[in-house]
Amino acid sequence: MIVLLTDFSVHDPYIGQVKAAIYHTAADVKVIDLFSNLPPFNVEAAAYLLPAYAAGFPPATVFLCVVDPGVGSARQPLMAKLDDCWFVGPDNGLFGILARRSRHAEWYRVRWRPQSLSNSFHGRDLFAPVAAMLASGRMPACEPCPAPTEMTQDWPDDLSKVVYIDHYGNVITGLRAVNIAVQTRFSYNGRLLSHARVFSDVERGESFWYCNANGLVEFAVNQGSAAAVLNAAVGESFATA
Repeated sequence: MIVLLTDFSVHDPYIGQVKAAIYHTAADVKVIDLFSNLPPFNVEAAAYLLPAYAAGFPPATVFLCVVDPGVGSARQPLMAKLDDCWFVGPDNGLFGILARRSRHAEWYRVRWRPQSLSNSFHGRDLFAPVAAMLASGRMPACEPCPAPTEMTQDWPDDLSKVVYIDHYGNVITGLRAVNIAVQTRFSYNGRLLSHARVFSDVERGESFWYCNANGLVEFAVNQGSAAAVLNAAVGESFATA
């Protein structure tokens, strides 16, 4: 199984081209679209979303993760075996938080190259075939390497920023809810948000925070858009009250 997490959007041809490259190499492998609309160019946001949303997939799943503003530069293509799954993508810090939380990590520089490699679409030309090889039980040409230096960036274990806004207007943060007491209140753009267990525990139109289904702190409004109410944007910080 290959799981796609990209900032390519569903409105452009890029996801279709990536899938075509996968099918060309491994036609029988299942492909799941998990994220096609990660915040564009935002490696930090993707790095905090990845551990929450990769959890629960079966062992040997291959995650094809491409948020790659440095495509065509000196950054290297990576394969990482983190616990029981494979992760394929650029060496730009994307796997740093997940690796920090993993029990076991193996790192490989990808040495395989296609006959034709575009300068600007490594997701299709390089990462997709590599993911397809792994998913079909073949090891692409690679060599072991140390953990990437980007993982040593001064990123906190949990991030007090907005990392994603879904189409309902729910505001997802980089904070794991397990580390937050339910008595905590958050302050965002002058509004205070208290905890509720589920949407129906508050009045319609009321804003609150809760532990979402993937374990992250999420700001929400019962039958409304928290993004609109809070005037929220990806990358913005917030604080406890």
